[in-house]
Amino acid sequence: MKTLLVFALLLLSAPAAAAEVAYYPVPAGAHPHDVAADPRPGGPVWYTAQHQGALGRLDPATGKTEHIALGEGSRPHGVIIGPDKALWITDGGLNAIVRVDPDTREVTHYPLPIDEYTNLNTATFDGDGVLWFTGQAGYHGRVDPKSGKVEVWESPRGRGPYGIATTPSGEVYYASLAGSHIARIDTKTGAATPIDPPTKNQGARRVWSDSKGRIWVSEWNSGQVSVHEPGKGWQAWKLPGEHPRAYSVWVDEHDKVWLTDFSANAIVRFDPATETFDSFPSNRPNAAVRQMLGRAGEAWGAESGTDRLVVVRYDD
Repeated sequence: MKTLLVFALLLLSAPAAAAEVAYYPVPAGAHPHDVAADPRPGGPVWYTAQHQGALGRLDPATGKTEHIALGEGSRPHGVIIGPDKALWITDGGLNAIVRVDPDTREVTHYPLPIDEYTNLNTATFDGDGVLWFTGQAGYHGRVDPKSGKVEVWESPRGRGPYGIATTPSGEVYYASLAGSHIARIDTKTGAATPIDPPTKNQGARRVWSDSKGRIWVSEWNSGQVSVHEPGKGWQAWKLPGEHPRAYSVWVDEHDKVWLTDFSANAIVRFDPATETFDSFPSNRPNAAVRQMLGRAGEAWGAESGTDRLVVVRYDD
């Protein structure tokens, strides 16, 4: 379907160049959860239509959207683009990892080899091209795309594994929301080693690595963004405003850190060099932007509360 593009221009709260914010409606009732932008400039942006059991595709040039059904009972959560250019989805409804070929639209399921409901959350590829995933019920696992083998481990400290990300050197870390810690996965054995942030009960929700291999964490309960530098320790900063709730985190090509703040109904950018924040509030209430991903010059998110995708286009 063709949809109208709604544009808004916002100035940054700190002295900086202007940035353009654009909104793209998706089919009503989709409840878009996560996004994955094709790295090519102007390429399609994919999203999980969680309430409709589908993978969505947006053409930013035209606003046209397309939905690809993932199977009966599907309830997709996360989506990423793999080294094979395919879309890889964590599907809580199917208790499976799902692969979608972007050209043929072929859908392939990789069911988990356990009967327990894992509440699949997010995925990432390690340095060897193996996909790792989290399950909030207390699991993490991997899929070898070459063999199709799926393995699952019970995570240390039980419930909570949520966001997951890979460093430039190929190491994998996840965040535990219920467990208030991050963990490093040994990609050879599958064992996970918890690492505790200094703030107790902070609710580590998502993680992302910068170009130096530092692990950035969105802290849901504390409203902080923190960073763990392996071998050196932690730093943390409170998001602006009253009672912030930091949900997602993504680091751009300039090593600036993007987050979403549910309390402020805004996307927030943090500059580690100046320790300052810029805020991009939504033009509609209850946007509920969950995970963010992007490409050079563009930070993308999904407004699950308004059935829209949002992008902040920036120069620096």
